[in-house]
Amino acid sequence: MARTSSSSWATAHVSQPISTKSHVQLCFTSNSISMKYPTRRAQINCALHEPSPLTFPKTPELDLGTDQSVATPFPQQWNFLQKAAAKALDFVESALISRERQIPLPKTSDPRVQIKGNFAPVPEQPVRHNLHIIGTIPECVNGVYLRNGPNPLHEPLSGHHLFDGDGMIHAVTIDGKDSTGYACRFTQTQRLVQERELGRPIFPKAIGELHGHSGIARLLLFYTRGLFRLLDHSRGIGVANAGLVYFNRRLLAMSEDDLPYQVRINPTGDLETIGRYDFSEQLQNTMIAHPKIDPVSGELFALSYDVVQKPYLKYFKFSTDGKKSPDVEIPLDVPTMMHDFAITENFVVIPDQQVVFKLQEMINEGSPVVYDKNKRSRFGILSKTAQNCKDMIWIECPDTFCFHLWNAWEEPENDEVVVIGSCMTPPDSIFNECNENLKSVLSEIRLNFKTGESKRKPMIQSSEQINLEAGMVNRNLLGRKTRYAYLAIAEPWPNVSGFAKVDLSTGKVKKFIYGDRRYGGEPFFVPRNTCLESEDDGYILSFVHDEKVWKSELQIINAMTLKLEASIKLPSRVPYGFHGTFISSKDLENQV
Repeated sequence: MARTSSSSWATAHVSQPISTKSHVQLCFTSNSISMKYPTRRAQINCALHEPSPLTFPKTPELDLGTDQSVATPFPQQWNFLQKAAAKALDFVESALISRERQIPLPKTSDPRVQIKGNFAPVPEQPVRHNLHIIGTIPECVNGVYLRNGPNPLHEPLSGHHLFDGDGMIHAVTIDGKDSTGYACRFTQTQRLVQERELGRPIFPKAIGELHGHSGIARLLLFYTRGLFRLLDHSRGIGVANAGLVYFNRRLLAMSEDDLPYQVRINPTGDLETIGRYDFSEQLQNTMIAHPKIDPVSGELFALSYDVVQKPYLKYFKFSTDGKKSPDVEIPLDVPTMMHDFAITENFVVIPDQQVVFKLQEMINEGSPVVYDKNKRSRFGILSKTAQNCKDMIWIECPDTFCFHLWNAWEEPENDEVVVIGSCMTPPDSIFNECNENLKSVLSEIRLNFKTGESKRKPMIQSSEQINLEAGMVNRNLLGRKTRYAYLAIAEPWPNVSGFAKVDLSTGKVKKFIYGDRRYGGEPFFVPRNTCLESEDDGYILSFVHDEKVWKSELQIINAMTLKLEASIKLPSRVPYGFHGTFISSKDLENQV
């Protein structure tokens, strides 16, 4: 895999001085980057082509060899020793940041790349009602559509990856055909609450900052601040910006670096964070962002992975009333990125792939998230009711990296489990800069649990190949054989120009394109009802942003005909984000 150095990227792409209007001035040369921070911070135009500048909260200034210095606000409860320790650690951090700014940032951790355009954050919006509607909202779309995503509260001080942003949920409430409301709120994670109190980002960013010796230094600073009780990492460090699931009468926001956070939808349609949710003290470990709800049993299945100590991976499930099963420890030689997995009627299917965590790479000035070409990709098949992993079957599937798995099912007549996923190459291109174009190929993977053999093939002809990432099948059929999948067309990467309805039995693709300079995100399928006479009888919901006029809307598309049924105009911009869910008005009535 060919890679480009940070300095060569800077030379090729940013050879001219860039002005961010009032906050930061960056000047690139072939070998270095210099930054000048004016005394007063007000606005920064991270969006580059956004009509109006983006506003961040005012943050303390940084000592870059001038009379400025990091000045963490001292909470009243801090004693003399804590204040002295904070001042000393802030001085060390200032020196660290000043050193970091002598080196150009790669695209994967450059905030000007990662949060530009409509990836840039927005402020919270209290609920607004009586939105303008074009068309007719179908009767079955009655409830609230919610979508999670990264939205940094504070301006990044150094490296920042899109995945590092604080979690924000955007909610559109639909009560009947013409009563609508919109709100967006931060999920009040412990990380966000503490950083808001201190007035600046202080928790290390797992992808954007934890590289090389600087990353090690940041970790040492972080844990030293914890020792002096200048911050509390025992209450969670996660951003809750990825997944959403409604289970056991609770909406849960998740990222795999923490416990879930419970968020309540108020009767007005506004959002309120209740707090970290540990299932009545049953859940002591992190939980990945893509748990699965079995549509027949109603149980929730999940994984937890650890990047520091064994066991690196655990499997567990919850009954419909929230009772947790004992953990099943799954032995792995190295900690593996486990963003997603799949369920079938009787099994869980767990990918053990080649993107792994190697913290020791930081000593060699590298990233702890690496592609291990010497590792063999494989899938584990485990009974949903397993009490231990002794009967787990591992099947190798070489050179396979699926960031997301869309569905899986059993074919007993063939002794196979069929997995549908998008295979990504280069596997770590989201995390580490490379000069190869990313490809995300919708694939069928067949795992023979009798012979231990695997087969993988693209589901779309090579002449019609398109990048497909983010989407779903009819969730009433999750874990069972499905005919259709609805997936985002991630082109031009990373923008989503539309979605594809893929016939998984034939590979035929029907496309819905949002239009000129109009981009969206994950297509979410809402079935008309639970009757499965026609699997595609339902509607696709997706936020769409028009980059020509800088306005956003929620589109509702007929999944059978791919015709636009309704468009709900939104009062503020919705940044491109991650995953969503839909909660019916009936389920909302029973919300805890």
